[in-house]
Amino acid sequence: MQHAMTAKRFRGPTGPFRRFLSVGLALFLTVSIGAGLAAKEKPVDLELLLAVDVSGSVDAEEALLQRNGYLGALRNPEVIAAIKSGMLGRIALSYVEWAGLGYYKVIVDWTEIHDEASAVAFADKLAAAPIVTAHRTSVSDAIDLSVPRFTGNGFEGTRRILDVSGDGSNNYGRLVTDARDDAVAAGITVNGLPIVTDQTNAVYPTIPDIDLFYRDCVIGGPGAFYVVANGFEDFDRAVRKKLILEIAGRTPPTESQRAAASPDFGPSRLWRVAERESPPCNIGEWRWLGIITGGTGE
Repeated sequence: MQHAMTAKRFRGPTGPFRRFLSVGLALFLTVSIGAGLAAKEKPVDLELLLAVDVSGSVDAEEALLQRNGYLGALRNPEVIAAIKSGMLGRIALSYVEWAGLGYYKVIVDWTEIHDEASAVAFADKLAAAPIVTAHRTSVSDAIDLSVPRFTGNGFEGTRRILDVSGDGSNNYGRLVTDARDDAVAAGITVNGLPIVTDQTNAVYPTIPDIDLFYRDCVIGGPGAFYVVANGFEDFDRAVRKKLILEIAGRTPPTESQRAAASPDFGPSRLWRVAERESPPCNIGEWRWLGIITGGTGE
């Protein structure tokens, strides 16, 4: 009799109490697993995703100039010094190339950069990847497909920046302003590196005021800015300057500040912004449909 009573006394919990324990255990495991996943996110000063245009308006020579600009910047002592000067002394970096018609390719995935060796290793990996161009220009796709890549990437930055470079306006996908606004709402700052060219070929003509398009339609978020490349030959200077500013958490002078300091600074058609009219944010869609250009796209 004593053994039977003892066995009954230590029988496990039943009924509502068992359900209570099950719920409590599930909650504990959920919190513990979530904390474990969060712990794997390595703190960095900046999560920076470089999104580079390889659409039809960028020929093979221009694409190489663009790629070489990033390679030179990543190996530049000033850029490396900016990375090391941060509070944590490290950033997370990724490099993708985009065009239109859903073309979006991760060239180098998220990587910690903290010194010359890690920066050069990233550059070497980038240099080894082939360059492939594709048709149409979807700045909105570039933004939309980049935003999810900041989630679960293994890093937690005090700042998150999507850096979009290109020479054309959006002509595929949804409106670029909608994509930009959603990215900003997700806590991502969108910066720009517009490449101003005089390209007028019949197949992929570019708009003359692409810098204003980037200013008004592409960039957004806290501290957002753009740096203009005056042609692909100027790309290495522009990207080096922009990376240093982004990594250091600074912004360049505004157009009005430049004008006040030096009215003749740079080509007048680039910097005398007040004398130029900003293109509408759907100009690429208009051009592609032939409303403006009679059917020639970019």
